[in-house]
Amino acid sequence: MSAAALSYVVNVCVALRRADRWLLIVRHPDLGHAGGTLSVPGGKVEDARPRDDVLEATARREAAEEVGVDLDGVPLRYAESTFFVSDEGTPVVNVVFAAHLPDGAEPYAAAPAEVSGLRWLTREELEAEADCPSWTVRNIRSAAAALVMDPPNS
Repeated sequence: MSAAALSYVVNVCVALRRADRWLLIVRHPDLGHAGGTLSVPGGKVEDARPRDDVLEATARREAAEEVGVDLDGVPLRYAESTFFVSDEGTPVVNVVFAAHLPDGAEPYAAAPAEVSGLRWLTREELEAEADCPSWTVRNIRSAAAALVMDPPNS
């Protein structure tokens, strides 16, 4: 397939921080790509209508769908973008945002078919997890850098 004929999935994730801990999801083991691994909430762009903030809207939708958190009005900071090929062979452009978890938000596994659990880890704890995918560690490192000058609730 030529590069011009390639079709890409655009995936958007949001790394959520509370104090010194990051909210990680445990992807359901039955998911095709990276099932059973630690990740940040995220998913595919599904908006069929033209709009200026499609990536931010996707990040907010995924946070609501996967962990039950409303990010309306919460500043999202760009952390990184990468390209990879999924376990199924699909080319994916992945965009990661970072945000402070809103005060009073109580995340939970809102999509049990996608999220089998939640974990709160410091960056150091995450980096010490032997079975944590390298891309999740990279996502959190990039998110931490994006929030370094952004105090909570600013």
